[in-house]
Amino acid sequence: MTPSTTVHSPLRLYGRSGELAILETLLGKLRTGDGGALVLTAPPGLGRTALLRQAAAHYLRGHGGPVLYASAAPTEQRLPYSGLHALLCSAPGPLPLAPDTVLSSGITPGALLGLLRALGAEQPLLVCVDDAHLWDPDSRAALGFAARRLGAGSRVAVVIGAADETAFAGLPALRLGPLDDDAATALLDRLTDGAADVDPVVRSELLREAAGNPRLLAGLAGRLTPGQLAGRTALPYPLPGGESVLDAHAAHLDGLSCDTHTLLLLAAAAEEHEPDGAGSDAALLLRAGARAGLSASHLDRVLFAPAGSAGALQRAGSRVHFSHPLLRRAVLHRAPPGRRRAVHELLAGLLGGGEPDRARLPALVQKACASTGPDACLAEQLERAATAPRPHGERSAALARAAALSTDDALRAARFTAAAEQARLAGDTGRARAMLARVGPHLAEGAAPYVRGMLALRDGPAADAREALLAAAELLAPHDPRRTLDALFGAAEAAWAMGDAIAYLDAMNRVPVAAADRPTAQYRAGMCAVLAGHPDRGHALLRCCLDSAARAEDAGELLRAGACALVLGEVDAACRAGARALAVVRTRGPEALLPHALEQLAYAELRSGQHARARAHALEGLHAARRTGQRNSATHLHAVLALAASVEGPAEACAAHADAALTGAGPHGLAQAAMLATWAVARADLAAGRPGEAAARLGPLVRPGPGTGHFATRMLAVPCYVEAVVLSGRAHEASGELAVAVQEFTLWTTRTTDPQVPAQLARCRALLAPAEEAAARYEEALAHHDRAGGDFERARTRLLQGQLLRRLRRTREARGPLRDALVAFERCSARAWAGRAAGELRAAGEAVDAPDRSGPGPLAALTPQQQRIARCVAEGATNREVAVRLSVSPRTVDHHLRNVFAALGVRSRTELARLLDRGGGARLQDRDEKKRADL
Repeated sequence: MTPSTTVHSPLRLYGRSGELAILETLLGKLRTGDGGALVLTAPPGLGRTALLRQAAAHYLRGHGGPVLYASAAPTEQRLPYSGLHALLCSAPGPLPLAPDTVLSSGITPGALLGLLRALGAEQPLLVCVDDAHLWDPDSRAALGFAARRLGAGSRVAVVIGAADETAFAGLPALRLGPLDDDAATALLDRLTDGAADVDPVVRSELLREAAGNPRLLAGLAGRLTPGQLAGRTALPYPLPGGESVLDAHAAHLDGLSCDTHTLLLLAAAAEEHEPDGAGSDAALLLRAGARAGLSASHLDRVLFAPAGSAGALQRAGSRVHFSHPLLRRAVLHRAPPGRRRAVHELLAGLLGGGEPDRARLPALVQKACASTGPDACLAEQLERAATAPRPHGERSAALARAAALSTDDALRAARFTAAAEQARLAGDTGRARAMLARVGPHLAEGAAPYVRGMLALRDGPAADAREALLAAAELLAPHDPRRTLDALFGAAEAAWAMGDAIAYLDAMNRVPVAAADRPTAQYRAGMCAVLAGHPDRGHALLRCCLDSAARAEDAGELLRAGACALVLGEVDAACRAGARALAVVRTRGPEALLPHALEQLAYAELRSGQHARARAHALEGLHAARRTGQRNSATHLHAVLALAASVEGPAEACAAHADAALTGAGPHGLAQAAMLATWAVARADLAAGRPGEAAARLGPLVRPGPGTGHFATRMLAVPCYVEAVVLSGRAHEASGELAVAVQEFTLWTTRTTDPQVPAQLARCRALLAPAEEAAARYEEALAHHDRAGGDFERARTRLLQGQLLRRLRRTREARGPLRDALVAFERCSARAWAGRAAGELRAAGEAVDAPDRSGPGPLAALTPQQQRIARCVAEGATNREVAVRLSVSPRTVDHHLRNVFAALGVRSRTELARLLDRGGGARLQDRDEKKRADL
């Protein structure tokens, strides 16, 4: 048998590198004479066929061996052995058994196995079968039997594509998932020939609607005109182009009874008035099924037993879901229009007979689904009903239906825009952008730019958000004062995130005083005064705003009050305002504010020294930000988590969160998040005894002038910067920069009520003071700490005080401060800092339990001081750098290092590093991988 030439190389596959690698492994074994089998399973459209063709083409191209390739013909499913007949007919040459004989007389599974082995004996053979679930049962059984017995030395590999692995149980199976965002975006670029003018909102809607299904994405993109792709023309609602994928999904249900199809149609229709992903109400389906004439036993069997619907329906409590979102759409798509309308009218009647206020909106949505065309009256009813207290998600769905029924273009655009705003408030960023894509050139008098800007504020470049919101405010000002205020405050928030104080003032100065209530006007005037260099007047106004918030019940007002408290330095008040804002958002919404509320509360808790609580709230906020598609909020929360980890550890978590924050901050211009993340890494460096690296990171952030840290937070990093420079031994050469930094910090101390700042200033002065003056400065700092409270900052001061005493050879006196620091660090779970304090205490001659390092390791025979020196040297530090870290002389380091070499039997720093890497590297690598997985 000669190689087949009928399989052609497919186009490039996107997002399937892992699957292709598995297939290549199978083909590689086949080339060496070993066989095997693999079942590729996936719902329609995810690329089973493309992968099979790729495998066949790759085998032909790389090996030139024979390939048998067949696709199922659904019309032949009832014809015995038709599948195997088609497979054998694909052979390029004569076979020991004629295909027609198989069709007329059949073939036993054992005979098929013998035939495949005989063909593989001549040359390794690849067998590919697509859509094998649509084969006749006899062919499926024989192929499965043979595939299970092809292993080492068989010289035959079988790759089967099927909807699921049920018919081929016992064979290795690989289930294809949807394409990830990057792969889907790359595929869309290819489908549109890399057109640069594809509107971002249209792109987002295509990707959302396709949900990672490449065939569906190709169908949707192929039906849009150039004007629609570019955003010059509104997108149709719903998007066309997915018919073939929906037909393929619906085909899996063809064997079900008529009653089951009726119930599936009821379940699909009942989700139309529900938020996306909410499923349908099981009680409503029972009532609707009974009204449609279905028996109670049939309803129970289909709704409460997965087998009753062939796995199409799944029940979770009182809700019923389709096993795949496209399956629901396929059921609606396949149903005849008249039958579909009848089902919607039945549901509307059931819903309309309940509580009037509660059921009015769902009933109207079902009526809209039953409508045969535009209906201005019904559209108006939907719009009037889509108000509070209905959830934002339900309002969005109703307004989208109202837009689809509208006859006036401008009114349709306004209703789609309103649907987008409600979807945004519900935390459904994808649906919000989908609704905006239907607006087209009609900007609904500024409402559309407003929604676009608010979306960009949480999930886009901050500069773009600012410009969009400023433009929206100008358009909205004549007729919508509330949204005008929100747009200007959003533009100011974007400028704050960018670190642009001038842009922040520009946005705030545009806020119309006449349209603002008293607390809002005080907030605007106070923030402007502070940034304009009038802190006394600004603080008085901000304090009035904060006092007014004691009676506030609005989440936005409470969040502004929390911002006032942070600018004032009243961190406890900021925590209280943040906690109240979070409670309001949780009970009243909107869901879109949840990540921001958690972020602000977590940051306030960090400032107040409550690191564990900050971490808990920031983690919750990160999950909420991911769920609602708010990448900017996620970036800020990663920065907060990095700061928490710089205190509590581990260092790997701090590095991972900081890296995530910096990765997100760069493209979107989030200067505040970038600065906080960098500060976190520098503080972790300080905890690990790397002051030189910490100083290098912090220097650019705290220096005055352009290109420095964030205007509102850079002063917070000054104490760490001073400590890092002094401990790295660079205080003399950097004396000018240190003097400027401390001078600025001193001025800032007079402008904030943050209780920790006076103690931090005294600590900075102690670090820079001569030895005879430093002791008094440390005592001054400790007195401030006693008034302010907070374990972590006080422990840092005691640690530095103990280090100074040890450097002055007053080791007995040093033990008290170092012991206090160790206990305080342990009390606030600052593990890395506790390790540093314990090392200093051991160096001062006090026995301290060594931290668990997962085994004795190669350093077990060394003294505590020798262990610290060995680890520093293994990290690449010079003797002088080690001396600075450990507050000893370079001569002492050299003496201990010689003893380390002798005790460990090594002759160089390189050998020492290798020895420590062998002893702890594997454990560290495992720990790093676990932390990355957790994040």
